[in-house]
Formats: sequence, C-alpha cells, structure tokens
Amino acid sequence: MRTIFLTGFPGFLGSELLPRLLERSANTEAVCLVQPRFAALARQRLAALELADPALRGRARLVEGDIILPDLGLGRDRRTLASRVAEIHHLAAVYDLAVRPDVAEHVNVNGTRHVLDFAATCDGLARLHHVSTCYVSGRHAGIFTESDLEKGQVFSNAYEETKYRAELAVRDRVRSGLPATVYRPSIVAGDSRSGATQKLDGPYFLIRLLLRQPRVAVLPVVGNPETARLNVVPRDFVVDAIVHLSGLPHSVGRTYQLADPEPPTVARAIDEIARAAGRRVVRVPVPRGAAKAALRSVPGLQALLGFPAEVIDYFDHPTHYTVENAREDLQGTGIEVPPFREWVERLVAFTRAHRRLTSDAMR
Repeated sequence: MRTIFLTGFPGFLGSELLPRLLERSANTEAVCLVQPRFAALARQRLAALELADPALRGRARLVEGDIILPDLGLGRDRRTLASRVAEIHHLAAVYDLAVRPDVAEHVNVNGTRHVLDFAATCDGLARLHHVSTCYVSGRHAGIFTESDLEKGQVFSNAYEETKYRAELAVRDRVRSGLPATVYRPSIVAGDSRSGATQKLDGPYFLIRLLLRQPRVAVLPVVGNPETARLNVVPRDFVVDAIVHLSGLPHSVGRTYQLADPEPPTVARAIDEIARAAGRRVVRVPVPRGAAKAALRSVPGLQALLGFPAEVIDYFDHPTHYTVENAREDLQGTGIEVPPFREWVERLVAFTRAHRRLTSDAMR
C-alpha cells in the first residue's frame, strides 16, 4: 500500500482532500496527524466519510500528535511510519489573520520545519505537498508571479509573515534535494455548489455585516474599491486543483497560485453580495488606517461589525496574482475558478442558514 501522511485533518481543506486522495487509487492508505483536542471530531468526520463511501473503510488511520512537537508527537512510531510514507500533504497551520505572532511562529514556521524534518527521514518519499497562501506576497504592489517569493514585501499580519517564512523553509529544503510542490490559494470560501464552510471568515464577514442590517445597509469602504480587487476562490476548486496537480509527475518543484485570474473589484464584489443578500448598500468612505485604528481602540466596535481590524487590509489589497503554472497544468480538465457572481448566492444562503457559526480558527 502507498501511504500518504496528511496534516490538517479534520480542517476545512483537509476534510475534503482526504477522501479525494484515497479515491485516486485503491492501493493508497492515509495516516492523518490529529491534535488530541480534535481527535473526537476527527473520528466523527472520518466515520461520516466512510459511511458516504464504503470503499474508504479501513484506509485512513488517525494518529494523535502535533506539528509543534519536534517528533510530531509520534514517539516510537515515527521511524516505522517514516519507512512507509511515500507522500506528505502538509496543510496544518493557524489560519487566523489576528493570530498572535508567537503562536503563528510556533505553528506555521516551527511546525513546517518539523514536518520537513520528518520528510527527511522518509527514505521512500516521492513528494511533499505544501499548502501555502497567495498572501506570502504581503502588500507587494503590482504583479506577484508563481516564481516570486522574496520581494522585500511588508506584511499585513503575523499570519502572512509566518506563512512566507514557512515557504522559505520549504524552498530551502528543495534546494537540498527535497521533491516538493507548493500550492498558494487566495482567500478560500465555501463550496461553490452549496456555500458550505466550517467558519465564517473572508467574504462571510461582509455577508454577515449586511445580513444584520435592514434592507438599506450602511457599509464602511476603505481605499479605492473601483481598483482594488477581492480574490476569492471556492474550496472545491482548490481541492480539485490539488488532487489533479499533485498527481502530475512534472509538477515536482512547481508552485501553483490557486487564485482567480480575473477577480472582481471590491466595488463589484460588494454589489454582488448586496444583490444576493437583498440589500441596498450606502457606502461610507473611510481611510484604511483610520478604520483599523478605530476597530482596535473603540470599545465594542469589533463585536458590532463582526470582524477584526486585520480584515480591512484585504479590501484594499495592492497585489495581482498570476496563475500561469496553474492554468497550463489544469488546461483541459475543466477545473477552473467560477466567476464570483455565479456562486455568491450560495455563500449568502449558507450564511443565512448557519448564523451561529463563528470565524474562529482551529488551533
């Protein structure tokens, strides 16, 4: 049996990616590294996957551990597991724009280094697949290509900076001979067919704010919404792309930006969300710095609006992402980003039906 080692289960992407990887071949099994506090949820989610597809039964095993530990918490089982692993999918990270720098460093940077150390002991390793983010770009102004990384960029938050440093660590090991592929999604929202998600962040912040208001809603708007763009992709696109690209022999050493090549302007995105929510929006221009300062200093304002100050930067983002590698290697597969206007109604409908969901990240 070919063994896949997966971090990030039962997270948002990992929960969907696991069965898809197993479906590729009946001779594949998976070992999922799961934090002890998420073990019960992981068992429930795995049981649901096996119930939905009996062919998956017995082909995924959960092991408790944590990427923040030097041995991943595997103890004596580490050597035995390393001798069997042929493929690693590293998804585990803190996906939280307001994460404390020390926590982000511990999980995103040190955790990735620990996974890389484990990969170095896997003698039969064919590939490490590292899920990064487009926002390793920081606030680089202009075009950011799939081959770009170190551009002297300034980062909006600790999440961006530590994901950047994690990718630097991966590239350093690649130069030493590690076979690896890097995937950089932009903002990942729910499924394009159902709108389903595990937490209401990204565009859901804006959706929730509009849904809490009457039919004429007031919306603070930063920067120039006619030129800034909001790059949002659905989970199913990201998972479909990773499943396909990770199976290509020639994708070793490549970086793929899984982003919308033609993202809507912020103004257009607001219009589409407002239409789907049945709201007419009154826009109130606010300087980006003033908006962030107010969210951080005015008591109760974050709770009232429903999002942290760090979200503001993504509605005035200066970077455009090229997707040439992804476009080339997905050509002819039918895997592409649907226009935002075609699936935004499902995001709004899901939000209406699941108002008790929060934006809290799994840690």
